[in-house]
Amino acid sequence: MSNTTEKSSGKKPSKEELRLNRTRNIGIIAHIDAGKTTVSERILFITGRSHKVGEVHDGEATMDYLEEEQKRGITITSAATTCEWRDHLLALIDTPGHVDFTAEVERSLRVLDGAVGVFCGVAGVQPQSETVWRQGNKYNVPRLAFVNKMDRTGADFDNAVETMRARLGAHAVPIQMPIGAERTFQGVIDLVEMKAYTWEENARDVSIADVPEELREEAERRREKMIEEVAEFNDEMLEKFVEGEAVSVEEIKEAIRAGTIALGITPVLAGSAFKDKGVQNLLDAVIDYLPSPSEVPPIEGFDPIKDEPVTRETRSDLGPAAMAFKTISDPNGDLTFIRIYSGVMKQGEKYYNPRTRKVERVGRLLRMHANNREPLEEAKAGDIVAVIGLRDAITGDTLCTKDDQVIFEAMVFPETVISMSLEPKKNADRDKLTTVIGKLVREDPTFKARTDEQTGQMVISGMGELHLEVICNRIRSEFKIDVNVGKPKVAYKQTLRGPKEVEARHIKQSGGSGQFAVAKMRFAPDPEVDAVSFESTVTGGNVPKEYIPSIEQGIVGAAKAGGRNGFPFVKIAAELYDGQSHDVDSSNMAFEAAGVLAFRLASENNVVLLEPVMKIEVECPEEYTGDVIGDLSSRRGHVEEMVAKPGSVTMVSGKVPLGEMFQYSTTLRSMTQGRGHYSMEPDSYEPVPAAIAEKVFEEA
Repeated sequence: MSNTTEKSSGKKPSKEELRLNRTRNIGIIAHIDAGKTTVSERILFITGRSHKVGEVHDGEATMDYLEEEQKRGITITSAATTCEWRDHLLALIDTPGHVDFTAEVERSLRVLDGAVGVFCGVAGVQPQSETVWRQGNKYNVPRLAFVNKMDRTGADFDNAVETMRARLGAHAVPIQMPIGAERTFQGVIDLVEMKAYTWEENARDVSIADVPEELREEAERRREKMIEEVAEFNDEMLEKFVEGEAVSVEEIKEAIRAGTIALGITPVLAGSAFKDKGVQNLLDAVIDYLPSPSEVPPIEGFDPIKDEPVTRETRSDLGPAAMAFKTISDPNGDLTFIRIYSGVMKQGEKYYNPRTRKVERVGRLLRMHANNREPLEEAKAGDIVAVIGLRDAITGDTLCTKDDQVIFEAMVFPETVISMSLEPKKNADRDKLTTVIGKLVREDPTFKARTDEQTGQMVISGMGELHLEVICNRIRSEFKIDVNVGKPKVAYKQTLRGPKEVEARHIKQSGGSGQFAVAKMRFAPDPEVDAVSFESTVTGGNVPKEYIPSIEQGIVGAAKAGGRNGFPFVKIAAELYDGQSHDVDSSNMAFEAAGVLAFRLASENNVVLLEPVMKIEVECPEEYTGDVIGDLSSRRGHVEEMVAKPGSVTMVSGKVPLGEMFQYSTTLRSMTQGRGHYSMEPDSYEPVPAAIAEKVFEEA
C-alpha cells in the first residue's frame, strides 16, 4: 500500500518532511479487558520489536512491566515504546482501561496525534470506552476502531459498530467485513482493496486472495455503503460517485484519510489480537489513515513575555518547545516523558521551565521500549522521548528557551473521590515514607497526600479503592516500607441548604490601630458553579476596591477548609452587596477575616452533605439478575436500564453512591458464583439522606 502523505506534489520532499511524514504517534485506548495490551504486544512482535509474545494472563506482557500490573493482569501506568512498520517510526503508548487510572489516558491523549480504540466484539461499547472516547474528543484526536475478540462466543461485528454510533456518537465506517464470527472467524475482507485476508489457527502467515464468490454480493453492498460515507471528503471521488463512475483504491484511501484526520469519520476494522488475526491490517491502517505530526493543527500556547497567545508548528527549524506529560520515579534518576512540538532538543543542553522560572538540564535523552532504553544524542519536533535529569518539571510543564518562551495549556485532572489514612509500622521509616509519597505525588496528578491537622496522620486520596491499593502495595514492594492503612473514606463535600443574607462585623480594638471590616453578603446554592463564585455589587465606595479581593480570599479559603465538619463546600454563589470600612483601622487582613466570618455565618445550620455518585454497569448471567438488582437497591442504587446480551447475559446499568460500594467485587463474585463483573466511573455529587448525613457528621 502506498503512503498517501508522500504523494508527488511536483517537488521532492525534504529530508525533514520525509522524517515527519514517516512518523506516527499513537495510543491504544479502551475499556478494561477489551484487549489493548494484547494488541500492543502483537504489534511489537509483528514489527520485530520483541522476539517473544508476552501474554497478559501469564503476567509476561512487555508493556505491563510493573509488578502490580503483572500480578493483576491489568494496565496501571501508560507504557511508551517505539517500533517500525513499512519504513515508518511508530511511537506507541498503551494506556490503562480502569477508571481509577483515567489520568494516564488523559495525559497520553494530550500529546498524541492519533489513537486506536479497541472494542470487545461481544460487549461493544462499555462504560470506560465512553470515558476514553470523550477524552479523545476533548483533545480532537483522530481515531481508528478495532473490534477485537471476533472469535469469542457472542461476537457480533455489526452490533459493536452500532453501539459506537449510538453510545459514542461516532461516525463509525467499517472498512472491513469479517469472514465468519465466533468459532468460524477466519479473517477479514478489506473493502477498500476488495481482498480477502485469512489466517490459519494461531498462524502469523496471512494468505491474501480475491473475495470468495459466496461473499462477493455482501462485500459489494458494504463497499458501496463505505464509499457513500467517505466520498464527501474527496471532491473528485464525490463527483465520480454521483455520476456512477468507478473510483480507484487510491481515491478511497485519500478520502478515508482526509475524513479521519478531519474527525469526520472513524474507520472500523475487525480481528482477534490474541490469535494474531487482523493486527497487520491494523498497522497498515495506522500508517494509511492516521496523521503524521505535521498533519495535525499547530499547538496553541501562550507567550508570557509578550502576554499574548501563540501557535507552534511541528517544525525542527523553530525554537525548541516540548511538553512534559509523565514522570516516573527511578532510583537512577527520575524519567520524564516529553513530546517535542518544535525545534531540536539535545543531550546535555539546558532548557527553561516558565512555570518554575528555573533552568533544567537534559542529562540524557532516551527512546523508550517499555522499560528498556535506547540513548539518543538529539530529538526533533514530532518525537516522543524520555529525559533523565529534570528536577522540578511535572506533568503539564513546558520546556523551551528563555529567549523564545511559550507555555502550552496545562492538563486538568478530575478531583479525588476516596481517601484513607497511612502510617509506617516503624517510626524510623516516617521520613522515608514522606519522601516516597512526595515522589508518587509527582508521578501521579490524581494522587494527593496531606497531614490531618487534628490527628497528625497522613491522609492519602485517589480515584478509587484499586488506585490507593496499588499505591500502598508499591510502597511495600518497591520502596520496602511496611505501612498500616486505615479504612477507605469517601470524599464528601458540602453545599448550602438555602440562600442566606449575613452581615459579618470584624471589629477589634486593642490599643493603637485596631481592625475594622464590615461585609454584607448574600449566599445561595448554585448547581452551575464548581466551587465558589464571587461577585461584588457594592456601590458608593462603602468597601474600597482594594479590599474586595481579600473578602473573596477569605470566603474561598473558608469554603475549602470545610468548616466544623472539614468537608469542602461547593456549588455556592456569593455576592458582596454592601459594607463599611474605616480610614485607619481597615486593612486587607481585616476584610479577609470578615470574609471568613461571613461564610461561617452563612453555613451555620444551613448545610447539605453531598456524596460522590458513580455510574455503574454490571454484567451477569440472566439467572442472577434479580439478586444483582436487589443488592444494588439495598445500597441506595438506582437501576436505569437492563439490556439482554448474547449468551444469556444481562447488563444492568444505573447509579449508586460510592460510600455503599466498598468491597463490592467480593459480594458480586459470591452472588454470581464468580461469573459477574462490573465497572464504575464517577458521575456526580448528590445530597446524602438526612439520617446518613447525621452519622457522617458525628464521625467527622
